[in-house]
Amino acid sequence: MASHGLTYDGCNFFRQRLVLSTLSGKRVKIKNIRSKDDDPGLRDFEASFIRLLDKVTNGSRIEINQTGTVLFYQPGLLHGGPIEHDCNTQRSIGYYLEALLMLAPFMKTSLKATLRGVTNDPSDPTVDLLKSTALPVMKKFGIDGDGFELKVLKRGMAPGGGGEVVFTCPVRRTIRPVQLTDPGKIKRIRGVAYSVRVSPQMANRIVESARGVLNQFIPDIYIHTDHMKGPNSGKSPGFGLTLVAETLNGSFLSAEMASTPQGQGDPILPEDLGRNCAKLLLEEVYR
Repeated sequence: MASHGLTYDGCNFFRQRLVLSTLSGKRVKIKNIRSKDDDPGLRDFEASFIRLLDKVTNGSRIEINQTGTVLFYQPGLLHGGPIEHDCNTQRSIGYYLEALLMLAPFMKTSLKATLRGVTNDPSDPTVDLLKSTALPVMKKFGIDGDGFELKVLKRGMAPGGGGEVVFTCPVRRTIRPVQLTDPGKIKRIRGVAYSVRVSPQMANRIVESARGVLNQFIPDIYIHTDHMKGPNSGKSPGFGLTLVAETLNGSFLSAEMASTPQGQGDPILPEDLGRNCAKLLLEEVYR
């Protein structure tokens, strides 16, 4: 299929390969995708990711063989503009957003992406995490301005989803070189405790237990609660916490936890979740 271009093996680094292929304009062939599995080939969430790439580019050529174990991708031009995409609920919107963040500044027209699906789940970076850490990092590279934001319109917990986020990003031809070597000391901690389709008290219980751990180290802690109800609360119940520590040099370290999805394993108490998440943040700072 590919006369020249890059050939890869296996399903690892799937998004990174396709994103770099799109940015560099080199065609890519990935073979033996889970070829030894009982259920071989691309998963639904990877197919959904390919469809998203197809929407933001113009003239991409994608070929997948019958079993889904070989993918050939010839990237088109990054076009951008307004797009809407229903993300697969097996993975959270963060999975798709991480790749979009890399591509967004290099579009032809500024991107306005509406993504629907699971906003918070235990396995992928949640939308809140990317909002509080990835966007500030991009600002350091000179990608900022009025049209640069990530808004959570509806929350959707795993496994049902039903969330909706809007990501807008202006176009940048060049990017500022950055030197980030010294993270600096922590000056403040911010966070969001969210709960949907459960008692609003859950979020307060999370905040209390997280503060119990963090107050020993620093007084400047604000964790606000976010309880969405009605149609904005998605299809599944759940709660979680995202914590962000800001350093004197303007770096952001973060940790997060979400409750166990409905019907998948043992439920977790909000107190434990808050305490564990605070410890994860301390672990992150320690590293």
